[in-house]
Amino acid sequence: MTEFIDVHHGMQGITSDQLTEAHRADLAIEGEEGVHFKKAWADPDSGTVYCLSEGPTAEAVQRVHERAGHSADEIHPVPLNA
Repeated sequence: MTEFIDVHHGMQGITSDQLTEAHRADLAIEGEEGVHFKKAWADPDSGTVYCLSEGPTAEAVQRVHERAGHSADEIHPVPLNA
């Protein structure tokens, strides 16, 4: 499985509760696409949200986000880490 970082723009003012709710929406259906969302971070001032996931493809990650109601603007594979 490949790790992915995805980026969502335009979420200015997102709260901790809203971030948690969005992450839970992903978790509720992630298994249907063979994806696991590990962590999410947000910067309410810039409106940027980042998600770390593991899955078979970037398309599978995007499908989960779309179905959960918050499509990613960018998805980047992370093939190496330390």
